[in-house]
Amino acid sequence: MKRRSAYARRFIPLACALALVAASGVARAQSGVAERGKYIFDSAGCYGCHTEPGGAPMAGGSALRTAYGTFYAPNITPDPEFGIGQWSEADFVRALREGVSPLGENYFPVFPYPAYTKMTTQDILDLRAYLKTLAPSRKPRRAHELRFPYSVRLVLTPWKWVNFQPGEFRPALDYDAQWNRGAYIVQALTHCGECHTPRNKLDGLDPRQWLSGARMPVGDLVASNLTPDKTGLADWSAADIADALETGTLPEGGTLGGEMGEVVRNSTSKMRPDDRAAIVAYLKALPPLPTTVKKKEK
Repeated sequence: MKRRSAYARRFIPLACALALVAASGVARAQSGVAERGKYIFDSAGCYGCHTEPGGAPMAGGSALRTAYGTFYAPNITPDPEFGIGQWSEADFVRALREGVSPLGENYFPVFPYPAYTKMTTQDILDLRAYLKTLAPSRKPRRAHELRFPYSVRLVLTPWKWVNFQPGEFRPALDYDAQWNRGAYIVQALTHCGECHTPRNKLDGLDPRQWLSGARMPVGDLVASNLTPDKTGLADWSAADIADALETGTLPEGGTLGGEMGEVVRNSTSKMRPDDRAAIVAYLKALPPLPTTVKKKEK
């Protein structure tokens, strides 16, 4: 017993010290970096939704009119009353990973948490660190104007059971690092599938038609087919796609406008060239799928 006690006196302090060092290392790895968070912020296109024209950055966005009613993006500045200034780190991670508010309420999937759930924890924390550097805004959140029963958040629980799979992106072992980086950007950060993928009868994404083009919830706009099908990007070279993502220039002339023009302006044009190249590599490797959506005749 005396030998065991002596051993314990020597071993336990050492084990505790090693545990503290390991814990501090994890804390450093998981702490948010605002400078890196700015890049995540741009890639995710946060500005376009959460900033009203002429308004304070991230203090709340313009109306998004859909078949279910009108949604208003909330204030996500660090204001403690009207923004997210009182959110904990866990609150922020849970919102993006699970689509749940600090009060335990489901978020409507116009907030693209079905894509953001795939973000790495480090990217989420870096994004939070950047948002904390913004000027707080006292602009109150505007309530959504939705038709019953879509206004009842509880109906989102069964919707999530069918249409939402939470969890961080996992690289595909049979593809290289560039393809996996492109897959992560497209599936998680830029959430391209939210607009460019057809939806099922319950308004969830149809994975069988991934990125094959879809009718947008706003007006009669159609998000184009991004697969290498003849109805999509088959005739686009890698340089064509990269140029469109950087400058908005189309191969046949002209420029991207509307919602996609905003994506280029606020997001893809601000990415590193290697990340745009990764997007191209991912899109070029997709299975070609014909679009099932036709533009309405004028």
